[in-house]
Amino acid sequence: MVHVSATPVLALRGVSKRFGAVQALTDVELEVHAGEVVALVGDNGAGKSTLVKTIAGVHPIDEGVIEWDGKPVTITRPHDAQALGIATVYQDLALCDNIDVVGNLFLGRELRKWGVLDEVEMERRSRELLTTLSIRIPSVRIPIASLSGGQRQTVAIARSMLGEPKLVILDEPTAALGVEQTAQVLDLVERLRERGHAVILISHNMADVKAVADKVAVLRLGRNNGVFEVKTTSQEEIISAITGATDNAVTRRAARTNGEVSK
Repeated sequence: MVHVSATPVLALRGVSKRFGAVQALTDVELEVHAGEVVALVGDNGAGKSTLVKTIAGVHPIDEGVIEWDGKPVTITRPHDAQALGIATVYQDLALCDNIDVVGNLFLGRELRKWGVLDEVEMERRSRELLTTLSIRIPSVRIPIASLSGGQRQTVAIARSMLGEPKLVILDEPTAALGVEQTAQVLDLVERLRERGHAVILISHNMADVKAVADKVAVLRLGRNNGVFEVKTTSQEEIISAITGATDNAVTRRAARTNGEVSK
């Protein structure tokens, strides 16, 4: 049984973001707890990528509040997010094909001993990290180009774990992967939850969402369109919220609330 924290690790309160005349996000609310996987879903242009980039420090928010462990924080650059304990794995992975697994894991934060690279210690830590996450790689010394798509994705996720983050954001981690490779990545997402990490999972694949997510937060046209408990919500209800169908649980509750307010 995974323990979910009472205070959210990350909370967005009324977050808005504008690019010139384009209002990308409007009054977005989101909570993610430790030991919880929250799937962020929505149609193309719904604002998923923009929201993730505001959390990761790529795009500073224009309005609203970001809370970290219950306290307001300011995230204006990626370094701010990393310092808090936020790790983001983007869809392009940002791996170097010609460098081995160890080199990619420690790229930009290489360990040194007496002024030279400590290859032995980096290899030891790499093996330890991959073993801890139950990631199966033929060798940590083979180039990334020799790995399958699923293995590359797991290496990218493993690299994000080197800084012991509290929140891991995964942008379409199973896109363009086969069935077996997708299963490997979803297994890793579950292991992150078991280790007590908060996870935000961006995905278009409803089967993947239903398989590993605890909650589903739906964005539509840059606004919240419902937060659903996976266990008690059908796939049809989630898709209705994504597409903006008028007859779904979220719109019915909103209609009732508006009716009571008008009285």
